[in-house]
Amino acid sequence: MMRNKLLCSTLLGAIGMLTATIASAHTFGAHGAGLIQGLGHPLIGIDHLLAMIAVGMWAMHTAGRNAWAIPLAFVLATAIGAALAMAGVHVPMIEPGIEVSVIVLGLLLAFMVRLPTLAGAILVALFAVFHGHAHGLELPLTANPWMYGIGFVTTTASLHALGMLIAACCKQNGMRWLQASGAAMASIGVWILVTA
Repeated sequence: MMRNKLLCSTLLGAIGMLTATIASAHTFGAHGAGLIQGLGHPLIGIDHLLAMIAVGMWAMHTAGRNAWAIPLAFVLATAIGAALAMAGVHVPMIEPGIEVSVIVLGLLLAFMVRLPTLAGAILVALFAVFHGHAHGLELPLTANPWMYGIGFVTTTASLHALGMLIAACCKQNGMRWLQASGAAMASIGVWILVTA
């Protein structure tokens, strides 16, 4: 029991330290970007990072055995959003949509909301279009879009898996950790939204 609490605390602390030093993903230049830049891109924006982890955490809470369906929907919709941006299709309110995703996902965790798996997958897919579009807009024509895309999709899926691991640890130690994490995420999302 003590070991599980220590693991959960360590994972949450590591995320806190990582996000404390991150300003915004949207200052990252993708000129000549390839696989390495794609792998790193989701890690350098607190809004993207928190949303990816929150998707995994909430999926584990709400979907149980079908938990991977929700992150999978997010990854697929992220790729669609990026493709829309690269094709020049305008999606309005990209940045507010990203911040709202952090707020909503955080609140879903804070209040322990459960939805049917299909409804949860649709909800996160809608948010993922904003995240993917932002990634796609930052990719110049001179970059290798396939390698960059593989990179950011891989990191996105890894962050979902991290969120699922955190949620599994938190479940073993009581839901307060999960709820506190969600409340913190929602608060950070509100702060980013009002200060952007």
